[in-house]
Amino acid sequence: MGTTPQDDLPTVAGLDELAGLVREGGRFYLRYSKGPRQDRAAVSRDYESGLDLPGLSVTVLTPESWWTRPLEDWLARQVRKYASLVDEDPERCGWVLRGRTVAHGPDHEPLLDDVEPVAYLSEKVMEEALERYKEHFEAGRGPND
Repeated sequence: MGTTPQDDLPTVAGLDELAGLVREGGRFYLRYSKGPRQDRAAVSRDYESGLDLPGLSVTVLTPESWWTRPLEDWLARQVRKYASLVDEDPERCGWVLRGRTVAHGPDHEPLLDDVEPVAYLSEKVMEEALERYKEHFEAGRGPND
């Protein structure tokens, strides 16, 4: 699943290792794309409006203070949120990064610049996240369910 990493970044081997990284502190984000090298010159785009966005579109890996469930639950949910992007395009991969939030996109996602790549996600992380998500969440449940 995903591209073969072309940078000298480590690869996160499992969901526990990803949790350990996030526990180290700071804000961590996840991006699904063709990788950090290709994203250096890229911009994210709002395809519905046709507008270029002022930063790279990402998903937040560091949980908010209101999150009281296990960190691994948060990570499973966030990792799976846009995992279909990798399934749809085998040249894409998941990678962890840090950066400065410069705005928010049309889906309220952070848009980053000053990006610092941290690590790639392994296929095992993706699989463990899917398994945990299925076990711990009621996907699609709404307020009237």
